[in-house]
Amino acid sequence: MAAASGPREWARHWQYAELPDLDLLRARYIRHTFPRHSHEGYVFGTITQGVEDVGLPGGTVHAGPGTVVMINPEVPHTARAGVPEGWVYATLYPSSQVINDIAADTTNLRGTVGFTETGVVDPYAARLIGEVHRAAEEGNALAADSVLRVMVTRLLTRHGSALPARTAGAAGARDAARARAVLESRMTEPPTLEALATELGTSPFALLRAFKKQYGMPPHTWLTDARVRRARRMLDSGTAPAAAAAAVGFTDQPHLNRHFTRIVGVPPGAYQRERARTYKTGPDLPG
Repeated sequence: MAAASGPREWARHWQYAELPDLDLLRARYIRHTFPRHSHEGYVFGTITQGVEDVGLPGGTVHAGPGTVVMINPEVPHTARAGVPEGWVYATLYPSSQVINDIAADTTNLRGTVGFTETGVVDPYAARLIGEVHRAAEEGNALAADSVLRVMVTRLLTRHGSALPARTAGAAGARDAARARAVLESRMTEPPTLEALATELGTSPFALLRAFKKQYGMPPHTWLTDARVRRARRMLDSGTAPAAAAAAVGFTDQPHLNRHFTRIVGVPPGAYQRERARTYKTGPDLPG
């Protein structure tokens, strides 16, 4: 008799039409690992089963049930299962504008705000994250928006601060910023590290070191992340995955599929189908 199969991975990454500046992800991952990447906005995640290991510049957060993970914009991080059975979690991805507007309305923090902790045990805030998901899945915009604001205000009050402005005063930081601009403008045909360094008047090793210091990852890793971000925007606007793959510099659609799935957590086709739907009732998901 065949052995019973274990739990399977599943994921849903979507956007509720009534809250367009908020992405939502609910998933169970076991073998899936997220490579080093970053987000333009904020990340608030909570684990309901298992353990997620989140790799951040300051170390690894071992997040279990009741823990809230908070990641500021553009902070590079990785994620993988912390136990063999993986983890089940709910995550919110609000834009920077959403968080800064809430901060201006409910706190004394001004400018670009951020969070001083990356992982805190806060069962109440964790439950609020789940309630935002539930309200959005039920089509209850008033509840989703209200609970999101309560949750963000709680975390800002306890762990928020104004982020220092990033400056590019040092020569290395300026070279890193210039290199990033070149890669953004030549995404489909990027130069080699040596050619890029020569163009900027520096050495390959010095540029590699400066770029990693400024952005938390080497240029080639950053470029893959940037390609996936641009592909997401194209998928949002209705571009077919194959056309998006070619437009951002991936060799073909399978190449996009592989990197998109690793970074976003779902394949590009599934991501685009969710974006195209309007939700009035909850989805039939496991967990």
